[in-house]
Amino acid sequence: MTASVSGEPGSEGELWVFAYGSLMWRPDFAFSFRCKATLKGWRRSLCVYSHVYRGSPDRPGLVLGLDRGRACAGVAFRIDATLRESTIRYLRQREQATEVYIERMAPITLEGGERVRALTYVADRLHPQYAGRLGREAMLEFVRAGAGMTGDNAAYVTETYDHLLEIGVRDRELEWLAARLRSNASSPARAETPV
Repeated sequence: MTASVSGEPGSEGELWVFAYGSLMWRPDFAFSFRCKATLKGWRRSLCVYSHVYRGSPDRPGLVLGLDRGRACAGVAFRIDATLRESTIRYLRQREQATEVYIERMAPITLEGGERVRALTYVADRLHPQYAGRLGREAMLEFVRAGAGMTGDNAAYVTETYDHLLEIGVRDRELEWLAARLRSNASSPARAETPV
């Protein structure tokens, strides 16, 4: 069951989409404009167990969701009116694979100061895949173990972190995780000690 966009202002006109995770660097939809943007009242968090894209029910990974917090810096995409409906359909298929996100329209501020309403996806705190706020070591273990339909969880975290750096956003949690994931990946394998 797919609900309509919460607070969606009609079905005509251009659409703005707010991205905070892999959608920033892999939107896979056509857009006419892209810029940095901020959403207040929500924060980026590795708070969703991934059972499809970056993990499985037996070995879940962790993916980003918007959880309650101060503010989240991300990317806004402007979609032409002619592509509005097809883009919403695509996003619902991509983001609602297990219905762990709630689709909503929210006010965002573009880097130039303009305020617009944008479609985005927030974590459903009542969903069984909602992980809540985990400690860093626990997050690291889930990320190291997770792999799913679109690849391994470690690549998801490091690519998101790299993209945030490119747009001038510092995320201390992803920074900590990316450093450990990369140091682990570049460490030579230990030779086994004979018994």
